[in-house]
This record gives sequence, structure tokens and C-alpha cells, in this order.
Amino acid sequence: MRVANVLPRYLRRGGMIMLVALLPITANAETASEADADAVDESAAPASLLDERLEAASPRLARFYALHGGLPVWQDRAAVTTLVELLEALEGDGLDPADYRPERLAREAEAALDPAASEAARMRFDLDASRTLLDALTQLQRGRLDPRDVYPDWEIPVAPPRLDLVGIERAIADGDVETVLALARPEGEEYAGLKRALTRYRHIAGLGGWPMLPARQVPLRPGDVDEDVALLRRRLAMVGELEVMAADVTHYLPNHPDIALESPGQHRYDDTLAAAVRRFQRRHMLAEDGVIGPNTRAALNVPARGRIETLRANLERARWLSGKRSGWRLEVDLAGQRLDYHRPNGERWGARVIVGQPGRASPVLRSEITYLTLNPTWTVPPTIMREDVLPAVRRDLDYLAEHDMEAIDPQGRRLDPEAIDWQRPGAVMLRQRAGPRNPLGRLVLRFPNDHLVYLHDTPARGLFHRPQRALSSGCIRVENVAELTRLLIEDSGSRIALDRRIASGVTDNVSLARPVPLTLHYWTAEGEADGLASFRPDVYGRDAALIAALADAPAS
Repeated sequence: MRVANVLPRYLRRGGMIMLVALLPITANAETASEADADAVDESAAPASLLDERLEAASPRLARFYALHGGLPVWQDRAAVTTLVELLEALEGDGLDPADYRPERLAREAEAALDPAASEAARMRFDLDASRTLLDALTQLQRGRLDPRDVYPDWEIPVAPPRLDLVGIERAIADGDVETVLALARPEGEEYAGLKRALTRYRHIAGLGGWPMLPARQVPLRPGDVDEDVALLRRRLAMVGELEVMAADVTHYLPNHPDIALESPGQHRYDDTLAAAVRRFQRRHMLAEDGVIGPNTRAALNVPARGRIETLRANLERARWLSGKRSGWRLEVDLAGQRLDYHRPNGERWGARVIVGQPGRASPVLRSEITYLTLNPTWTVPPTIMREDVLPAVRRDLDYLAEHDMEAIDPQGRRLDPEAIDWQRPGAVMLRQRAGPRNPLGRLVLRFPNDHLVYLHDTPARGLFHRPQRALSSGCIRVENVAELTRLLIEDSGSRIALDRRIASGVTDNVSLARPVPLTLHYWTAEGEADGLASFRPDVYGRDAALIAALADAPAS
């Protein structure tokens, strides 16, 4: 093939290689003009075919070739083998290799690299292979799907991709598939844990999955002797709880042929098994009582294939959120019902939270905590006013006094409750006075958003001990919120005498010296260090749409 003159031609055109190297990398698919480039006259001089096509290519594709010296990339079978292996390896990240058509590329390579193939056919294949690679790596880094196509209410922008094209080009030249993927893959333990769990659960599914526990009227409890206990042992052993297995010479776990399951004690629900069940319950946000009731049985009976789809969905969410999640930040996992504060000094502080109930879901968003409200009053939001409070007031006007509420007009002026037609109250609002009975407690953390939600204290602290806490009307109640606030004040360089000002009982808004980055997100799975995963109830029913969209997405 005659390609020796390609680089000099670029240089003679005014240093185009230097120009394209400085162009930004974009997240968009390759432009229509790239497809039109295939219309180049096949009778053109072979040395000009690639650079003529690149003149109509996207900046990202042009830069990729510039880094390769302006020469074709996929003109030998070893390079094509590397490309096919790379695309097939995307399965380990929860992507479907078929979306990138590696088998088709392999077939086209055979035709394009045939000695009888035209130079135009070779260049056409080369560009198509490179576009496929860059699309695949961009989707590995930032997501296969646009989140707004799945969730119309999605508010967190996906960061532009930042592909290390220099490192990628070098790794391709070395045939180093794993390095290419590592350079594009989202960073952080969160993504890595999900990826490890996906590998483990796929292995389990490949072994046939775990046994299903039959429905029963009476819960299975520690101390019971029952035939279902043997199934329970096998079920937990499949995810690594090997100590629950009892030895015998007749029945072995498929992936552990050296460990037998049948024994005289296999049907007894002993302490070791109960401890393993409680660990399972903890990982699935269930009451940690060791009892196999309906909820625990349902979680145990989700097939391994179902868990795999959940992990794939959460890997896609992780790609959407990658690129801007390092350093000082506060994150709330709405499905996991937990808050994590990543301090500037590297420490991590966590707390349980109460989030919106189904039908009044807390939103997924990104914002900044800018100020605090001390000793807040509470103006009843429209939905709660309409669905909860007005019906109670209509039944008994004393409800207002019993809950320290006052009626006000839109200007905040007090109104006489006796003079209001509560069947048609119009613009009347209700405000609860500050105090120990106020549902916001003594402290609110405010951040700009269109949903009128915030993080706040609560007088009902006993609710934090429930395993599942989707109980609010959309706002997020934080356990130990005063301790969190002290850390935010310290880390933001603010000077606020928090305890003294709360003790005064005066309602007051206080700005932080520096806003604190905040993300509310939604994870229904989390990888653990040993390859297991924690699975959370999909309280807002968001997984099904994402799983379906991943299955239906058109090939790149």
C-alpha cells in the first residue's frame, strides 16, 4: 500500500496535524459529513485518499489519525484482532459488544485487507473501524445512552468525554487491549466495585444460578429443622457464604466440587446460617432478624440474571455521573437512603437519610448547598397541603392549633382561620412555627433547585432505625444533621456560632462562605470489595426503563 506521502501532504497543507491536535474532543456521534466522505472518487491517487476523507471528518477522528502520523491504523490483521478483542471485552463493563459489531468488522477486514481490494476500500474500512472504536470508548467513559432519553426529568448534565487519545493510540500500537479500556473507563472504586460484581454474578449465572426457595405460609426461623434449609444453604453458598455448607459424600456445590452439602445437620437452621442470612439482609436493606419471611424470600429468589441486569443498569448510571465526582462533595444515594460527605481532608462522613416516598420521589439533581436556615418555620408545600393537611383541617379546625400552624396570605400576613372557607381556601397558605414539633427540626441545609426540596433535621429520629426509609414528601431528612452542619461550616471556612444561634430560637438564614457541591443520585446496586454486591429496593421504579433502553439501543 502506498502511504508514505500522506504525512508530507498534511505538512504541506499548513501544519494540519498541529491544528487538529488542538481541536476539542466532542461527545457527539460522528457527523454526517464523515459518511459523505465515502463518496470520494476511487480513482484518486492512493496517497490522497485518507487525508481527503479526513478533511470531512470530525475533529476527534482527525486528531486520532494525526496522532498516528496521518497514516492508516487498521491495515494489518494483528491490529484488527486487537480492535475486535477490545470491542468484545466491553462486555465486562456491562456493555453489549454486539452494539459495536465486532464480527462485522472482522468480516469487512478480510475483504479490505485482501490484496485485490482497492485503496478506497482499505481507507473506507480504516475510517469505519476508527469511528467504531472512538464511539465505543466514548460510551464506555460517559454512557451508552443519553440519560434524558431514558428519564425526561434527568437534571444532571453528562460531562464531555476526555479521551486520552495519545495513550490510546500508543496502547493500540502495542496491542494492549486492557490499557486502552483502562484509559477510557470511569475512575473510582464505585465503578470498579460494580464491575467486579458483574463478573462474579455472571460466573454464578453461568453455573446455572442459585436454587429458588418455595413459597410457604410459615416463615423459616433460626432453630427450625426443615427441608428448605438445605436449599437456603445452597443459595447463600453460591454467593460465597461457604461456611454455611455442611459436609457429606453425596452432594456437592457445582463450583466447589471439594465441598459437600448433604449431612445429617443440613436441614437445621443453625447459628452459622442465621449469621449468613443477616449479612444477606443487611446487603439488601431488609430487617436483620435472620427470619426468612416474604421480603427476604423475594430477595433471595431474584434470579442471578436479574441481578446482572441491575448491575448493568448501575454501571450505566456510573458512566453518566463520571468525570466530575472527585474531591470535596456531599452525595445522597436516594435508593440506598444514605448520605456521604467527602471532606477536603480526605475523610468521609456518612449518615442515614429519609427520602421521598413512592409518588413523592426525591429528585435526582446536582446543586450546591449555599446557606442554612436555623430554627426554621415550615410553609406547607402545595402537594402536602392538598393531599394531607386540608382534609385534616376540614375535619377539625383545631388541627391548626394542635400542630402550631397559622394561616397566612401570599405576603406572609396572618389570617383568621375562622374567616376562611376551607372548602375553597384560594391562595391561603399554612405555616408551622419554629420549635421542637416543627417537621424541619432546628436546621435546614438549602440548595437551589426547582423542586423546593432541601436537607433538614427532624423531630422523628426513631425513623432512622428502619431498614427502608422512603417516607418523606420529597425533602431529605438527615440523621445527625447538626454534626454534618458543623463539618460543613468548618470545611467551608464559615464563621457561624451554630449552637448559640440555634439555642436563641430565632429563625435566621446564614450563608456559607463557600458553597458545598451536592449530588442527589440513585443507585440500586453497589459493589463490595469481595466481588459481592449490595442490592437496594427500586423504590422509584427507575430500573426497568433503563434496562429496557439498554436492550433496545441501536447499534453504533
